[in-house]
Amino acid sequence: MTAETSALAGVEPQAFWSSFEALTRIARPSRQEEPVIEHVRTWAAEQGFDLREDGARNLVIEVPATEGRESAPVVTLQGHLDMVCERQPDSPNDPAEGRIELVRDGEWLTAEGTTLGADDGVAIAAMMVLAEDKSLPHGPLQLLMTVAEEVGLEGANGLDPSLVRGSILINLDSEEDGRLTVGCAGSTDTWIEIDKPRSAVDSATTTLSVTASGGLGGHSGSNIAHGRSNAVKVVGRALREAYGTVPFRLVSLNGGKSRNAIPRDAAAVVSVSADQKDAFRQAVESATATIRDAYSKTDSAVTVDVAETDAATDAWSEPDTAALLDAVALVPTGPLAMSPDFEGLVETSTSLGEAVTEGDKLTLHSLTRSSNDSALPEVIATLDAAARLAGGALRVKGNYGGWRPDLDSPALAAGKAVYERIFGEPPIVTAVHAGLETAVIGTKVQGLDMLSFGPQIEFPHSPDERVSIPTADRFWKLLVGIVDELSKPDGDRP
Repeated sequence: MTAETSALAGVEPQAFWSSFEALTRIARPSRQEEPVIEHVRTWAAEQGFDLREDGARNLVIEVPATEGRESAPVVTLQGHLDMVCERQPDSPNDPAEGRIELVRDGEWLTAEGTTLGADDGVAIAAMMVLAEDKSLPHGPLQLLMTVAEEVGLEGANGLDPSLVRGSILINLDSEEDGRLTVGCAGSTDTWIEIDKPRSAVDSATTTLSVTASGGLGGHSGSNIAHGRSNAVKVVGRALREAYGTVPFRLVSLNGGKSRNAIPRDAAAVVSVSADQKDAFRQAVESATATIRDAYSKTDSAVTVDVAETDAATDAWSEPDTAALLDAVALVPTGPLAMSPDFEGLVETSTSLGEAVTEGDKLTLHSLTRSSNDSALPEVIATLDAAARLAGGALRVKGNYGGWRPDLDSPALAAGKAVYERIFGEPPIVTAVHAGLETAVIGTKVQGLDMLSFGPQIEFPHSPDERVSIPTADRFWKLLVGIVDELSKPDGDRP
């Protein structure tokens, strides 16, 4: 793709967007970041920068200070290499294979039928360009590029803390323009695992698929309070309501592609008596009408379709089907408490991210978030009760605690001063209901002064993901200004 044909032709800052565009052509799904790691390794060698890698495959690139700034404190810039690789079912593009087709829509950049990877490609692109440009003043920098952020912050959790020399860490993974982030939610993964024996289906039955689609989906943290449908819950609700009229046997339930994305698609397969096929369809249609009405203001395109499919050979019994659908109904999904510190911010939430059928077992995988660590046990107890009532068990993996705000942070003071000087107004200081690697890194590297910011990114983790081009320019200017400010001798600061 040439500069003349690129969707980013003529867009400033050119070096930043060129670096970002290069990343869109490199496969970088979580846990499979080798192509992008090699891309960064080659770049670092060309620039003459020292690069180190820890056992978790996180990278640190050492960038010398510009002339006269050698004695400044070391600042670590941090972002993650991986991305959520979602795609529309009919899209020929696939981020998991390095096929992202950029589309410029006015002041927005998006991708044709897939996630864009601005989360967190903007961070990697910005760090690389800043390090390359010798005209931009800064002290000693470290570029910390982590892996597997989108699957439980695995890279940060596996970080070798000896890699980090900086006393200040600037995370570039926030998604709201005009905001400086100083706190985030911690998270816990849970798996409700229910094993029920299956048996052969009767020959006088029809096998039907029940599919939920059309929902907006989105990030299970930042979008959790927007009233969006959860496709797994939608299918579960439609089936449970239909079961009250026409009992059937559940063959499978599968939905969701990422633990931290609100499921947009889910599908169940059921075995229904042949003479009850039409009644089953009508029952599902009736349930769907109610579901669509419930989401008419927040997710109006969600729908449920019934179609005949390949004949099943076995299924769960009718009583076990009822128990499994009860479990889906009991799993909470949505905001559970609001923050007492920041108006309009969710404090605690949980989201059913994936349903998986494997043989006799149905697994329901949820991600629970909270900036109040003491709120998590109650949510876990609810999920455990749902599992036990269905005859299953709960498996729990605690990921990380919350990042507590420090409103007296020197990095925050520098960020506020630079923001107001450049843009003529104060920034909003806030926290986010999502996982940032700062929560983990700050635990591993004691005493870090941390700050996070980024451009406006909307609908992350979904094929509707888009980044605002003007705010990316603001993001770049703020980054350049902050690393300059943090490296000035004290007497040169305003």
